[in-house]
Amino acid sequence: MNILVLCTGNSARSILAEAIFNELGEGKVTAFSAGSKPVGAVNPTALHLLKAKGYDVSSFRSKSWDEFSGDGAVDLDIVLTVCGNAAGETCPVWIGAPITAHWGFPDPAGVDGPDGVKLAAFRQVYKVLRNNIAELLALDPAYMNPEDLHRVMLEIHSANSPVQF
Repeated sequence: MNILVLCTGNSARSILAEAIFNELGEGKVTAFSAGSKPVGAVNPTALHLLKAKGYDVSSFRSKSWDEFSGDGAVDLDIVLTVCGNAAGETCPVWIGAPITAHWGFPDPAGVDGPDGVKLAAFRQVYKVLRNNIAELLALDPAYMNPEDLHRVMLEIHSANSPVQF
């Protein structure tokens, strides 16, 4: 399965989700991330958190969703938005007619304060994303029909406690 995780800036939430999907998907899932208005760099706190958790962060970059639409783009099975802005935007035409769903999270990159406060916000988002993704992958989404997969994705996110900071 190919999964694209979208956010506006592609610097924090979508990058975390890409890393988690690729780790937990164990080769059955290939995840990518992109933004509608990429900021051009991955948030340093996101990279710090992922490095601390043992991820290789060398390939993460902030990129446009244009890379995943049009001729030559990878066929997508799922397009998941993780921020309200990207969910509300008019998306490109995705190759492969993917299932779309929204898992909204507040932006940890927008948290002000000392580094410890910022890192705590990133950890909260990471934890819920990891729980959501683990629950979804445990169901083996590749074998679910599109309607059930969409419903289950929404149920998984709504069942987990919302992130607040």
